Amino acid sequence: MFKNKFILLILTTSLLMSCSRSLHQQGTASNWFAQSNIYEVNLRQYTASGTIKEFQTHLPRLRAMGVEILWFMPVTPIGLKERKMTPAELGSYYAVRNYTAINPEFGTMADWKALVNDAHQRGFKVIIDWVPNHTAADHPWLTSNPDFYEKDAKGEPVIPYDWTDVRQLDYSNKKLRDSMFNAIKFWVQETGVDGFRVDQAFKIDLNFWQRTIPELNKIRSLFWLAESDPAEHTNLFADGLFHAGYTWKWMHKTREFYQNKLPLSALEEVLQTYNNSKGIKMWFTSNHDENSWNGTEFEKYGAMADALAVFSSTWKGIPLIYSGQEVPNTRRLKFFVRDPIQWTHFKMAPFYSTLLKLRKSTPALAVDASNTRLTTTNEQAILGYVREKEGRKVSVLLNLSDKPQTFNVTSSSITGSAKNVFTGVNENLSTDKIISVPAWGYLVYDYGR
Repeated sequence: MFKNKFILLILTTSLLMSCSRSLHQQGTASNWFAQSNIYEVNLRQYTASGTIKEFQTHLPRLRAMGVEILWFMPVTPIGLKERKMTPAELGSYYAVRNYTAINPEFGTMADWKALVNDAHQRGFKVIIDWVPNHTAADHPWLTSNPDFYEKDAKGEPVIPYDWTDVRQLDYSNKKLRDSMFNAIKFWVQETGVDGFRVDQAFKIDLNFWQRTIPELNKIRSLFWLAESDPAEHTNLFADGLFHAGYTWKWMHKTREFYQNKLPLSALEEVLQTYNNSKGIKMWFTSNHDENSWNGTEFEKYGAMADALAVFSSTWKGIPLIYSGQEVPNTRRLKFFVRDPIQWTHFKMAPFYSTLLKLRKSTPALAVDASNTRLTTTNEQAILGYVREKEGRKVSVLLNLSDKPQTFNVTSSSITGSAKNVFTGVNENLSTDKIISVPAWGYLVYDYGR
C-alpha cells in the first residue's frame, strides 16, 4: 500500500511540475506580459542629446500610445579599444566595457534609476539588453581574469566573426559564470529592471541559463526574451527558461514573399513551423539590426508593412515596435554614430495605439488565447484567423496581395456582431456577408463581451 501511494505521489508531483513548465513556456494570464507589447528604445538615436533624461520626457506620449514594456538597447559603457569605424565614432552598444555601470554617453546610474522608477509609476515595465557572449576588447577582465576568455591557436582571446571590438567569453569557466550571474543580478536588485533581452542567447552554455533564470525569478517575476528563434533553438524555451524569442524565419520569409511574389502557402508553412515550437513568438516588422543593416519596414515590405504590423499585434505571440515606427521613421538609422530620429507628425501613432489598446482590452489576444484559421472563398490572397479566450473573440482578415479582394468567410466562427476596430463601426458578420479589402489591406473585428 505504502509503495503504491509513493508511486502515486511521484506521478502527481511530476504532472504538476510539467504543467507548471508548460504554463511558463507559453505564458498565461497570470503572467504580467500575457497581453502586453514591447517597444525597443534606441537611446542614442532617440533624442538630440541621446540621454536618459531627455528620453524620459517621451514617457507620457508612449504610455498614451499604449506601450507597456520598454526594452532598452545596452545601457552599459562601450569599449574604447578597436571600436568599430574610427576612434571618433561612438562604437557598438554591444561591446560592453563594464557590466555594472551606465554608459556616460547616456547619463548616470542615478539618471537610470530615476527613469526606471518614473516608468514603473506610469505603469511601464523595463527590460534591458544583456550581452553575455562577449565583452569589449578593453574590458578589465582581460587583464584581471584572462581565463574568462576563449583562446585561439596563438593563445590570444578569440574575436568572434569580424567583430574586432569584442572578445569571446568562455562559459566552461565557473568563476566567469558566477561573475556574469552576479552582474545580471545587480540590475534586478539595484535598479529594479523587470527582465532582459539576451543578445545571442543561443551561444551561451544552457546550464548557465538553467541556473540563472530560476534563481533571478525568485527575486521578481522577470520577463526573459532571447535573441534566438524558437523554431531553431528549442532547448532555450523548454523547462521554464526563456519566455519569448525572435521570429527570424517569418521576417525573412515575409520579405521574400513581398519582393519575389511568393504564394501565400509559403507563409503558411512558416506559421505551421512556429505553431509546432515552444515559447512565445515575438513578431515585428523592424528592430535595431533590421533598420540599420537591412532597411526600414518600407524598404523590405513596401505597401505590405501595415498589414504585417496588424499581424504582429494580433497573431498568437507578442508584438514589438521599434523606436520611430510611430512617426513613421523612413530611413536607416546609423549604428555607430548619433543619428537622431526626426520626431515630426506621429502619423502612425493612432494606428499602433489602436492595436496595442485592443490587445490590452481583450483576453482574446493574450499569448495563450486560441488561434484558429478562418477559411474564405479566396485562399490565394486572404490570411484570416480568429482569436478566442474567456468568451471574448477577435477576428482578423489580411489581404496579402497587391489587388483589391472580394470574398466570403466560410468559417462559421466569423458570425456575430462585431466592431471594426479601425473605423469604430459595428457590423453584423456572417458567412453570407460579402467582404471587400483593398490591396494590402486589413480588417480587425472585436466581438466584445
